[in-house]
Amino acid sequence: MDRNPSPPCSDAEEEEGDAVGNTVYSKHWLFSVLTRLIEVIAPAEPDPAGSPEGARTELDEEMENDICKVWDMSMDEDVALFLQEFNAPDIFMGVFAKSKCPRLTEICVGILGNMACFQDICMSISKDENLGQVLLQRLCDSDSPTLLETSRLLLTCLSQPEVANVWVERIRENPSVYDCVCFIMSSSTNVELLVKVGEVVDKLFDLDEELMLNWIKNGTCHSVGPSADDSPEELPDFKIVPCILEAAKQVRSDNPEGLDVYMHILQLLTTVDEGIQAIVQAPDGGKETWSLLYDLVCQELCQPDDPPIIVQEQKTLLASILSVLSAMFASQTEQEYTRMRKNMPLIGSLIRILQYMEGCGKRAVDNSKESEQEESGRTDVNEEDFHLKILKDICCELLSNMLQELTKENTLEGLHQGHLNEQTCSCAFQNLLPLYFASVESFLEVLREADQTLADNLEKRFPSLKVHT
Repeated sequence: MDRNPSPPCSDAEEEEGDAVGNTVYSKHWLFSVLTRLIEVIAPAEPDPAGSPEGARTELDEEMENDICKVWDMSMDEDVALFLQEFNAPDIFMGVFAKSKCPRLTEICVGILGNMACFQDICMSISKDENLGQVLLQRLCDSDSPTLLETSRLLLTCLSQPEVANVWVERIRENPSVYDCVCFIMSSSTNVELLVKVGEVVDKLFDLDEELMLNWIKNGTCHSVGPSADDSPEELPDFKIVPCILEAAKQVRSDNPEGLDVYMHILQLLTTVDEGIQAIVQAPDGGKETWSLLYDLVCQELCQPDDPPIIVQEQKTLLASILSVLSAMFASQTEQEYTRMRKNMPLIGSLIRILQYMEGCGKRAVDNSKESEQEESGRTDVNEEDFHLKILKDICCELLSNMLQELTKENTLEGLHQGHLNEQTCSCAFQNLLPLYFASVESFLEVLREADQTLADNLEKRFPSLKVHT
C-alpha cells in the first residue's frame, strides 16, 4: 500500500478561526471531506448507471486521497477532538452499515483507532453500545486490512484501564467474536494481522480469567454475527489451542515478537487447570504443542553458536515456552512424547540456558561495579534481572522434574550425545541446589550406575551430597 498523502494545511490568508485547535489544519476542509463522505454512503440522487445504493466497492481517487489525509490528521489530538465534536463516529457507523467498499471501511476504522488513542474520546467510543457492537462485527469481515485496523482499535481500547472492562464484557456476551478470532488465527497467512489479533487475545486473557475459561471450554459454532454478508457462512467447531498453534507456526519465522505473543497466550492457558487439560487432552494428546515448543527450544533458541547474551533477548519467549513444557511434563508423563529417551536434547538445552544466564549475571555484576561511584546510594545494582530470575525458576523446575525421570539407559545416552558431562552437570547442580536437593540426589544415584567417576567428581564439588550417599 502506498504512503498516504500529506495532510493539508490552512492557507495563511484564510480566517484565523478556521484552524483546528492549535494545528494548521483547516476546519472548512475537514467539514467538506466529511460531508462528501456522507454523500458517498447516502447520495442525494442514485447513480442510474451505478450499482444499488451504498454498493460501490471502490473509492474514486480524489475521495480516497482526502479521507486518507483525515486518517493521518486524526493522530493529532486537536483533530481527533474536532472529529468527535463533528460526530464523525456516527458518520462512520453509516459507512459500516451501508458501504460495500473495503478500503473505505478500513480507513474509517483506522481513523477511529487513532481517535481512541486519546482517553476522553476512547471513553466516548467505548460507551456507545451500538458502535461497540458494530465494531465487533467488523471482526467477521473478509478484508484483511479492515481486520487489522479493527484489531488495532480493540487493542487500544483494551489497553485503557478506564474502559477495558466495558470491552471485556461486550466480547464475553458476543459469541461471534470467539468464532471470528479463531477463524483468523487458524486460516490467515497475513503475519501482521495474526500478530495484532494475538495481542488482542493475549490482552483479553490477561484481563479476564472468566473470559479465558469460556473460550477454553468453547467449541460449538454459533452464528457469526447479524447480517454479516462478508463473513464466512459456516465455521467449523473451533478449539482454541489448535488455532493458537496454527497462528504461531505462521508467525514463527517472520515475526519473533509475534511468536512471543502466542507463546504467552499458551502460558496464560496453563495458569488454570482447564487450560492445561485443553492442551494435553487434544485429539493428539498434546503432541503437536510439545513438538513445536521442543523444536523451538532445541533447534532455534539459545543455540550453542549463539553468544550468552542472546538469553537476554529471548528471556520472555523462553520463559513462556518452558512454562508450558513444564506444565505439560508434570501432567502428562505417560505420553510417548515425554519419554526421556526422546528428550535428552531438551535437558541439554535447559542446562545451556542456565549456563548462558550465569554468563549474563557475571556481565551484569561487572557493569554494576563500573557505575558504583555514580550510584553509591543504590542497594539493588547487583540484583538479577527480574525476567531472567523468572526464566531461571521455570527452567530449574522443568529440569529437576526431568532429571528425576532419567534411567541408567537415558543417562548413558545423554553422556554419549554430550548433553551430560562434568561441566553441564555441575551447572545443573549449582542452580538446582539446595531447593531441588531430592531431584539432584535421585539423579546422582542413577549417574553413579552409568559413570561412577563422574558421580564421584560431582560429589567432591558439592559436599552436601556426600552426607546422603
